[in-house]
Amino acid sequence: MTTGAKPEALLEPEELQPAVELSRQVLEQLDRILLGRTELHRMVLVGILSRGHILLEGVPGVGKTALVKALGQLLNLEFNRVQFTPDLMPGDILGMHILQETDEGKRAMTFQPGPIFTNILLADEINRASPKTQSALLEAMQERSVTLLGTTRSLPAPFFVLASQNPIELEGTYPLPEAQLDRFLFKLVVSDIPADVLDSIISTRRRGEPPSPTWVMQAEQLEQVFKTMERIFLPRAVSRYISRLVAATHANGSESTEQVRGYVAYGASPRAAIAMAEAARAHALLAGRPTVGFEDVKAVAPAVVNHRLVLNYKARFDQVDAFSIVGGLLAELDETGLNLPDDVEVVEAHDG
Repeated sequence: MTTGAKPEALLEPEELQPAVELSRQVLEQLDRILLGRTELHRMVLVGILSRGHILLEGVPGVGKTALVKALGQLLNLEFNRVQFTPDLMPGDILGMHILQETDEGKRAMTFQPGPIFTNILLADEINRASPKTQSALLEAMQERSVTLLGTTRSLPAPFFVLASQNPIELEGTYPLPEAQLDRFLFKLVVSDIPADVLDSIISTRRRGEPPSPTWVMQAEQLEQVFKTMERIFLPRAVSRYISRLVAATHANGSESTEQVRGYVAYGASPRAAIAMAEAARAHALLAGRPTVGFEDVKAVAPAVVNHRLVLNYKARFDQVDAFSIVGGLLAELDETGLNLPDDVEVVEAHDG
């Protein structure tokens, strides 16, 4: 490893390839277990490699819970599920202190850890719980720890919250507060399944039950992938592009688009730029490249930014959503920052 300000040497193909192969095996298993979700599976794995939390949004029955369960099996990580309901209390997630009798015959408060003390927590239908219960996850998602009665306890590593939610328009739901939405690396929309995929499911799987995985990743293999992910290089030009992209989500940004100025009340936070950089690294790894490119940023940007934009009333009136705004930004924002004419391109210079 180099010292000082110099970056670590780029990954050699023989260093990168084992992690790429392991990641692709996970994707192959997910595609085999859950049909018709190839792109969703790729983005979920990108989120996991980025060590981020993921929010899956979709109507009931589209496979959100099955996806998280399958991922827990494949990564061979401890997995707990909590069904969020209006009467769920913070202690039901975090744990609580109970009065117990000790071996000496005395009574003392003993901490009983809740289901959050795991590697993967499936927060099923997270927006059906009250805001008080939703907020119980804030410290855990950011600090990877839980503080109760003045004592802070670290959560197992790695730790992920994979949450599912029904669309906000459905009855009996509580919209997630912006502070909690911002802690999710991605919000991924789980869409309906095409007819041909439905036909495959009902003709090959009784009661829709998915098959068990034929391969699971071992702990040392997952650690190997994480270590490789840490060495994916982010060039300065790409990091600058990420910074400009996030700054342009604000109406007063120097490079904001007409859509942003007209429809966005509050833009993305600095946490979005950090998330985009990490997710772009993971996307590059899955593509088998040791260096992040502009195409990696463009692939992950919608999932990173869509839930972080607060739109005004005019956006709802004009039926403009966050995805279209991000798409417009990606189309209009010049990668180089030079605003070159369409018939001019930058060509990398080579010595000799």
